[in-house]
Amino acid sequence: MNIKLPPKEERLKLFGSVPPGVKTKPINKSEMIDLQNQKNKFLFALNQVGISNVKQPVILNSLLFPKQQTTIATFTLTSSIPYDKKGTNMSRFVEHLEEYRRQGFTLDFSNLHDFVKELTERLNQKDARLQVEFPWFYERKGPATGLTGLNHAKAKIIINYDEEQGYKKEVSLTSGITTLCPCSKEISEYSAHNQRGYVTMNVQLSPNYNDAMDWKKVLLHAAESNASSCIHPVLKRPDEKMVTEQAYENPRFVEDIVRLVAADLYELEWVESFTVECKNEESIHLHDAIASLSIQKNS
Repeated sequence: MNIKLPPKEERLKLFGSVPPGVKTKPINKSEMIDLQNQKNKFLFALNQVGISNVKQPVILNSLLFPKQQTTIATFTLTSSIPYDKKGTNMSRFVEHLEEYRRQGFTLDFSNLHDFVKELTERLNQKDARLQVEFPWFYERKGPATGLTGLNHAKAKIIINYDEEQGYKKEVSLTSGITTLCPCSKEISEYSAHNQRGYVTMNVQLSPNYNDAMDWKKVLLHAAESNASSCIHPVLKRPDEKMVTEQAYENPRFVEDIVRLVAADLYELEWVESFTVECKNEESIHLHDAIASLSIQKNS
């Protein structure tokens, strides 16, 4: 095949490109109209305005190996605006995030507190909200062989900052587990069906929480220690035997999981309130099984 192509300029014209028009509007920022900063009676104040689905590399500290890791986080950054302001300056959110990225953004609460407070100042607002979601990786050893691989859980941090009320902190972790059906074990002559389940814990942190406690490790333990068995990245036959027998010795309904996990969270002094959810991807049913409960402590 030998095709003679027209020049690049002609090809672009062929597909709709046209010469630039006459430019009449200002090119200097100082001369441009700022619509977002217009003042008027715009009907309602807005609770949240900002940006979402912004992905950035971040640094994460952990009490489990690897103790420092780089992961990809997804940010949502917002602030309220009063009824007399038309909009917010979206670029300021990105500029603020970029400044922290260049310094090496570590997702410790001390850094996140500074981040949201400085964001309110940059926006000339009285409040700001940060939500950041990321995969957290941790090493898991086979129970018999000790062979190591990486597991991961879905983690989320939400920080609300208000000039008058201060900080409110929420965290969330979703961990995979194994559950073995108590009913199947009870009624069957032999064996019992089991499945992969997911425990999600949403926790409101008290002011006395500090980074040395590592909420990720604590919530992971709450989910896995109450399951039939843990999920493992590497299992040889001796490991598989131990995991299978452990699951058979610890049958759990989704109802059992949320109650047991809730008991662990209730005992934590730095937890003010929480929601626990468990979903099982059933192995012999077409549907999933779900259960949840919420507790507000000291109420």
